[in-house]
Amino acid sequence: MWPLAFVLGACLGSFINVVIVRLPVMLMRRWRAEARAALELEAEPSPRYDLLLPRSHCPACGQFIAWHDNLPLIGWLKRRGRCAACATPISPQYPLVELLAGGVSLAALAIHGASIETLWLLGACLVLLALAVIDWRTQLLPDALTLPLLWAGLLYQWAYHPLWLGSAVLGAVAGYLVLWAVYWLFKLTTGKEGMGHGDFKLMAALGAWLGWQNLPLLLLLSAGAGTLIGIALIIARRHVRGQPLPFGPFIALAGWIALLVGAPLQASYQALLLGGAG
Repeated sequence: MWPLAFVLGACLGSFINVVIVRLPVMLMRRWRAEARAALELEAEPSPRYDLLLPRSHCPACGQFIAWHDNLPLIGWLKRRGRCAACATPISPQYPLVELLAGGVSLAALAIHGASIETLWLLGACLVLLALAVIDWRTQLLPDALTLPLLWAGLLYQWAYHPLWLGSAVLGAVAGYLVLWAVYWLFKLTTGKEGMGHGDFKLMAALGAWLGWQNLPLLLLLSAGAGTLIGIALIIARRHVRGQPLPFGPFIALAGWIALLVGAPLQASYQALLLGGAG
């Protein structure tokens, strides 16, 4: 099962790379078409562009990538991270996402065992991976991913933990409202927007998957990870102080941790709080 889980995850990671690269472009094209229609301008002719077409190709020279060069991890390593036609470097994002997806698949199998419920959790983790990288690249959290993730969380609770469904619904509402409140508090205090509305929806989705009881832990993990990584980037001179840093990847990271090891982590967190109160 272990090799199969890793290979399955890496193959899904390859598709996630397609979603990461193409979904923002698809959204921009749709928004542009809607804007032209609202302005009563003639529609722009454009070739089909979606998650299936055109075939995978080099972004520099346009050469289609052969199937054996498109194998997860193997293709990138075989070509040493360069296009076979023009030798232009290909982003390491592709093997890293495939490696992460394979690693998450192994973690889900190791922690939760082989079951249909594990596939649900793995699906949520992979959607979080896509959202994290899209937000890091474009500062967008598409509704096309966050809203299905929210509804899938409610369906998951209904199917596997029906007694927790009320907690999940309250988690979705509270997850949205808590970041909405932080957003407005920051805006009224500083006059600036500290986060986007996609962050509200992503936290709502995780509230649906994990219940309202896990929201404090999610906020603590995401804020802590964002602070540490932001400081590290400033020290490494990869980020300028005051420059916007997307919050979605850190919410996604907290979601990963909570989905995979949430029960023991929540127990430790509660024990720490109770111990501190005592």
